[in-house]
Amino acid sequence: MKYGARNQLTGKVLNIKEGDIMCQVRLEIAPGAQMNSVMTTESLHDLGISEGDSVKVVVKAINVLLVKE
Repeated sequence: MKYGARNQLTGKVLNIKEGDIMCQVRLEIAPGAQMNSVMTTESLHDLGISEGDSVKVVVKAINVLLVKE
């Protein structure tokens, strides 16, 4: 499958917090580096994602903000 997003990483699913409608998936993308993704629980189940799975992380964002305080 082709994607327009050029930012693609591989990650391992560390933890899934499921709610009634939405869930948060925590991923390790490199040793000591983590990301989170929020999706519907329906999407999570449709994709068959479970803790321990290796997944492709496709990042498509309009804005990426850096803040130094």
